[in-house]
Amino acid sequence: MTILVTAASGQLGRLVVDALLERGVAPVEIVATARDTSKLADATARGVRTAELDYDRPETIAAALDGVDTVLLISGNAPGSRVQGHRNVIDAAAAAGVAKLVYTSVPQATTAEFVLAPDHKATEEAIVASGVPAVIARHNWYTENYTADVARAAETGVIAASAGDGLVASATRADLAAGLAALLTDDGHLGETYDFTGDTAWSFEDLASAASELTGREVVYAALTPEAHIAALESAGLDAGTAGFVAGIDDGIRRGVLANADDTLARLIGRPTTSLVEGLRAAV
Repeated sequence: MTILVTAASGQLGRLVVDALLERGVAPVEIVATARDTSKLADATARGVRTAELDYDRPETIAAALDGVDTVLLISGNAPGSRVQGHRNVIDAAAAAGVAKLVYTSVPQATTAEFVLAPDHKATEEAIVASGVPAVIARHNWYTENYTADVARAAETGVIAASAGDGLVASATRADLAAGLAALLTDDGHLGETYDFTGDTAWSFEDLASAASELTGREVVYAALTPEAHIAALESAGLDAGTAGFVAGIDDGIRRGVLANADDTLARLIGRPTTSLVEGLRAAV
């Protein structure tokens, strides 16, 4: 079996390659891909095969998929403009007769009114339409996304957000990568859609408590209105579109899009997921 990992030079992709090796997959059975293969030196040094793969250049995708059985499609990082690139990978996987495609989506991708959902909904629909045997792993928020908030809290004593009393069942990238490696190597799972979350959903009050523990000072949660949040982000230098997007994520959290904790990830990796404070401790 040959497993291809897209975006293997990114934070998640690198960890998936690590997790596959830890599961005993032979380096020659892994193809780590990126737009710029010079960023895959670590994989090359461990004997992992590498190949150029650019979501927006179909010819690179077809070449990289030659002889590949299983593909991990890690979603692109440009919301609003990534669907066609995803479709290019899906179409190439169908043409190559790939036996399993694993895709990283988001919670409630096909049902929620969430700023991140439309791209993933379109991609999930494209996978179904393609007929490629697939598994959807709907990732909750990365715990590491809050490291900057903790760093600011060390100076200000405040974590500000417009998420209200919403909950987040976040997981670390390492835990998510281990779960993806399990999906890529285990028999079965085809046709399934899994929620990949941490074992416990936390509130922003909990995040402030974690920040207090990590910084050694009292940190409080300042609950902002969406309008005040956008204004604060713009005053910090973000353009209006980006500020609205960030506040839109908090809007989804406030409405419960990321609140549901599920034990699927823990079962796949064979251990409890990393707690909020320990995940942040490792990242800050």
